[in-house]
Amino acid sequence: MREAKRPERRRRDVRHPVTVWLPTVLVLALLATGVGAHRFEWGQRYLPWLAADPVTEPEQVLPPAGLELPAWSPPVATAHPIDASAPIVPARVAAAVSDELADPDLGRHVVGAVSSLAPGPPVWTSGDGRYLPASTTKLLTLGAALEVLGPDHTFTTRVVRGASPREVVLVGGGDPLLASEPVTLAEAGSAYPPRADVTTLALAVADALGGRGRVEVRFDDSLFSGPTDNPAWRRDYVPDDIVSPITSLMVDGGREADGQSRSDDPSLAAARVLADGLRSAGLRVVGAPRRVAAPPGAEQLAAVESAPLSQVAERIIDVSDNEGAEVVAHHVGIATSGTGSFEAGAAGVTGTLRAMGIDVARDRVRDGSGLSRRNRVSTATLLGLVQRAAGPDGERLRSLVTGLPVAGFTGSLTYRFAEAPAVARGLVRAKTGTLTGVHALAGIAVGRDGAPMAFVLAADRVAPEDGLDAQEALDRAASALAACRCSTTAPAG
Repeated sequence: MREAKRPERRRRDVRHPVTVWLPTVLVLALLATGVGAHRFEWGQRYLPWLAADPVTEPEQVLPPAGLELPAWSPPVATAHPIDASAPIVPARVAAAVSDELADPDLGRHVVGAVSSLAPGPPVWTSGDGRYLPASTTKLLTLGAALEVLGPDHTFTTRVVRGASPREVVLVGGGDPLLASEPVTLAEAGSAYPPRADVTTLALAVADALGGRGRVEVRFDDSLFSGPTDNPAWRRDYVPDDIVSPITSLMVDGGREADGQSRSDDPSLAAARVLADGLRSAGLRVVGAPRRVAAPPGAEQLAAVESAPLSQVAERIIDVSDNEGAEVVAHHVGIATSGTGSFEAGAAGVTGTLRAMGIDVARDRVRDGSGLSRRNRVSTATLLGLVQRAAGPDGERLRSLVTGLPVAGFTGSLTYRFAEAPAVARGLVRAKTGTLTGVHALAGIAVGRDGAPMAFVLAADRVAPEDGLDAQEALDRAASALAACRCSTTAPAG
């Protein structure tokens, strides 16, 4: 019997080559994945299940590719304790930045101003102090909005019953970040802040209507008034898709499905998204969407709400969202005068800043985004606002600081400071300002002595062919502040 069983035992021991090597291959693959995730950042780029959560595990988030960070070591006690409100020494600032601001690529009109974060006038200035602010205007817009509306304010998009039983009316609430569709699962971890969307709203409406029947889609964008194209902009901005027409009912910033071209009528485009969503939910949509005024006191069928203004402001500042800034400026107009228009918004911004104790006597603001070349702002205005937002009494405005792009890391500064001293990466946070011939930075730099400084650096008569070089000169000047021991707590020399 033993002899009879031997062939059977041999058959059980004979394995296909694949089954022999498969466990080893899998182990090697896992090891390679681990090495790749560590060395090449695959874990966060291509293996989502390995990615660190920046909210709950910030210490695990990998640095940008190509940036080698030194090993951590315990801090060494210093004989010169850091005082965030320590006075800044003007001569040290001048020694740090003057050469960079004298770069001929910056053109004939260069301004600069630096101060500590403690309230007070600039301690060092260069030039006449008044410049074309470009997108640094957005700090003024969002600062005024946070002050008059509050950081917890949200924007609601509703659908109500129309004048006839079959009508549903999409009512725009001026949500600056309203989306057409919900984010995908792949995008969910990186989308900030959360967006309300019209497709989800359509599903809720269909549910409220029982999931069947005929409907006619109408839309109401009457929250904002006046022109949708700012008279203070260049005439080609809207026709050439540089910026969308501004309405209180925009999805995806007024962009079409390709993400580049803009809709001629963003409100109509949003209503079409609602109609498509209702069809997908099983309702029969008849006719084309039409603009109406929602009946007073109409029954609400469904609504979606935006993220808080504090988060919206961070997003607009970080990526320099022109449409979002203009929508928010219109809300400032409504809050201060009852009118949501370009003119009322601009007046509401300067009036709010004045009421906050910031001197705007020399300022002229014509829009909320900074696209207008008629804007003129004092460097002292920006410094005063940054000081307020960073100070102990600036809780309402704190998003102005937390939303500032970080040099070499985030937002509109992600690909900046590559040619500047590496010390600035992570230590300079600033709002960019860029138009043809205009380059500006406004924000906060932390010096080598640990003293934070508010600063504004700008040039608004740059030859078009010198634009990139001028931008790099401003980056180097801001980097010089990060490398400077500019406070009175630091030893001279």
